[in-house]
Formats: sequence, C-alpha cells, structure tokens
Amino acid sequence: MGGAHFAFTDRWGGVSAVPYEELNLGGAVGDDPAAVRANRARAAGSLGFDPDLVVWMNQVHGRDVAVVDGPWGPDAEIPAVDAVVTARRGLALAVLTADCTPVLLADPVAGIAGAAHAGRPGLVAGVVPAAVEAMVALGAEPGRIVARTGPAVCGRCYEVPAAMRDEVSGAVPAARAETSWGTPAVDVVAGVHAQLAEAGVTDRLRSAVCTLESRDHFSYRRDRVTGRLAGYVWLE
Repeated sequence: MGGAHFAFTDRWGGVSAVPYEELNLGGAVGDDPAAVRANRARAAGSLGFDPDLVVWMNQVHGRDVAVVDGPWGPDAEIPAVDAVVTARRGLALAVLTADCTPVLLADPVAGIAGAAHAGRPGLVAGVVPAAVEAMVALGAEPGRIVARTGPAVCGRCYEVPAAMRDEVSGAVPAARAETSWGTPAVDVVAGVHAQLAEAGVTDRLRSAVCTLESRDHFSYRRDRVTGRLAGYVWLE
C-alpha cells in the first residue's frame, strides 16, 4: 500500500516448545532465548526483511513514545515505551501482544511509520493518540495515515468488573461493552478505532480474530503462561 507494509503473526511455524508453541516472539515470557531468536529470524525472513533491522519495545502499559532511527544496540537497555515511530524507510517496528491490541500506522507519503501496544491501561492513558501526535511531529498528516489493528481479545470476551468498565468507558466511551453472556466488558479495539477517528485517521481496518477464541493465536487471558504474537510495520 504505497510502500507501506503491515503484518501480524499467528502462533505457528516456529521452534518453541510447550507452552510457547510454536512461533513465540516474546523475549520476556520465560521461553528459551535461543528459540525466540530463531523465531524472530524466521518471522522476519518470511516477511522479507532483515531481522537485525527490527525495533522492539519494553512494553509497560503506558503512553510513552520513542522516536527511533535504528535498532537498539546489542548492549542497549530497551526503553520502557508502548509506542515507537520512525522516519527511516526499511526499518521494521514491532509490537508484541497476547490479547492487547497491536496498532500499526504508516504515512507512506511522508515516510513515517508507527507501532503501538494498546491494552486496557494504554487505551485509557492515550498511547494511540500519543503515537499519532509523534508521527505528525515528524511530518505525517492524520488524513494520510493508514491504520491496521491486529488480533486481540474482543469486547464479547473481555469480561471486567463493572467499576472497571465504568472507569474505561469514562475515558473512552466507545470501549464500553458487554460479553456474549451478558456481563460487563471492555472493547479495546473499538476504543482504539474511536481514538484514531478522533485524531483524524480515516483509513482504518481491524482484524476479525479474537485471540481468546482462536487457538491459532496466543492469549494470556486464556492460558496465562503463553507466547506472544507480533505485529510489524515498515516502509519501502
């Protein structure tokens, strides 16, 4: 799409053993580091980019954004952020999830890309609007930004206490939801898309996959100890 590429992984095609089988891309979930490195190399190879030209995050459910122009060095401490943006073409930005919403953004004309990790706390904190703002500061225009959200737990399955739903919907009304069995829920994906729309991003698509319902995807809410999916965005 105008030189912008978006990709979301499932759990298959990797080398990790149970309970991380197979394509676990998360390096902080207890899996064998060698298996994670092999999986990351396989994922990058299948998508056609250099695994050494990927920017990962130390995700903490906040709203901080890092502006990057290259991967972190081998001895660098990866900063605690939940969004990264870049003006460097060919650099892949990655976001890890296992129920949270992976948000990929690109303005192909300006050559600006972004990736954000939006769980319930990040949604309330405004990590997605913060990522859009950081992209605009680099020269992107909201009306040109293409947004894609990947597999995530859906509002029909993300059950929460009523007080928590009220807290979230008080900040992001579109996230108010009800489970398929009639209890209070939060729809993070709907909330993210409402925030994108408010920021002026109109070219938006969402995955139909609910991670909790799909055995082809990792789900922390379903399995607790499990792997992580990745979303990647890069510009030619």
